[in-house]
Amino acid sequence: MKIFRAVLIWVAVWLSAAIPAAPAAEFEFAILGDRTGNAVPGIYEKVCREIASRRPALIVNVGDTIEGMQDETAEQEWTDIQPVWRAFGDIPFYLVPGNHDIWSPSSEKVWRARTGRDSAYSFDFRGAHFTILDNSRTEGLAADQMAFLKSDLSAHAAARPKFIFFHRPFWLLNVKFANANFPLQQLAREYQAGFVVNGHLHAFDRSELQGVQYLVVGSSGGSLMHGNATGPNPKLEGSYFGYAWARVKGEAATVEFCRLPE
Repeated sequence: MKIFRAVLIWVAVWLSAAIPAAPAAEFEFAILGDRTGNAVPGIYEKVCREIASRRPALIVNVGDTIEGMQDETAEQEWTDIQPVWRAFGDIPFYLVPGNHDIWSPSSEKVWRARTGRDSAYSFDFRGAHFTILDNSRTEGLAADQMAFLKSDLSAHAAARPKFIFFHRPFWLLNVKFANANFPLQQLAREYQAGFVVNGHLHAFDRSELQGVQYLVVGSSGGSLMHGNATGPNPKLEGSYFGYAWARVKGEAATVEFCRLPE
């Protein structure tokens, strides 16, 4: 009897490993860009209304929701922006921490209270997997964030497609110069995470390295000047207000950039 049970257990384990995870169901979702720094009045509200009118299955942002940087005003800033999201109705909305959202231990506590999430978390949606990381206070991904990413991707190795979100695109030079020798790229390739999605630059940009798409979602309200005193940076072709729209079908996904009508 013990041998028979052992054989049954072995067969069950073998079958669970041999049968691939079901591909993601077909759905569409929106990616909301930075609202700050230096939010331009009315733009974020227009982008949110346009996204809501298209009825995506979910919405993910790329950080920088409040202007922040002052502990004493953080609570009120979150209170002030939340009515804008009523346009989303019952559409699930997931936030990524940006450097204007978390800059201190106190602001991190406010973030957790207002979003109901840790600053790093993950979730599944209709077969697709999303990992949210926090580099709000570091340019790159700190050791704890990389450890979280590896553990999360390993635990969801069979999920397709996979999306990795965090705010600052520290990978930019490596990817633009086709240097694949950095830990994020190596993990993304190992676990077949097809998309890395960021914000911070207030300009839209897309690159690909060894099958991994690296996307920077531009401004959904934050100033297009972004440190350039004379206006939108002419070197950044993606300097316009908008958002991104993703389409998931089975194990594949595509992402397009959508410009806000002027």
